[in-house]
Amino acid sequence: MKRTILGALAAATFALPALAESEITILDPYARAAGMNAIAGAAFFGIQNNGDEDDRLVDVRSDIAKRTELHTHLETDEGVMRMTHVEEGFPVAAGTIHMLQRGGDHVMFMGLNDPMTQGDSFTLTLVFEKAGEIEVEVPVDLERQPGD
Repeated sequence: MKRTILGALAAATFALPALAESEITILDPYARAAGMNAIAGAAFFGIQNNGDEDDRLVDVRSDIAKRTELHTHLETDEGVMRMTHVEEGFPVAAGTIHMLQRGGDHVMFMGLNDPMTQGDSFTLTLVFEKAGEIEVEVPVDLERQPGD
């Protein structure tokens, strides 16, 4: 009996770190599309790393679209801004906030399954190297302007 109780206590003690809150906080998420007939949309938010270790957003998933990817804007040699998939993800240094914003890093939804409607929301799963998976409820805000 003693051995069973001690074993249970030991198992609970080792499980405690897994129950600790994530060091990652998602700030002010929102999504938008260009219009009712848009086939693509994007999500924006801040990723705050409150921990002592660097982390990296490596993947993102949602059922709002056929494809969901991490994207950024890069300037071509001709001076044209072009969106591109960022396969390696976005680094989030310890003690910093990495912003996903219009004209920069963002989550891209390609092949929307339904229109993004003002006031709706959807679930977005963010996958981090160290923090693991974090689910975020993302409101659709078609009225928000850059800098809001």
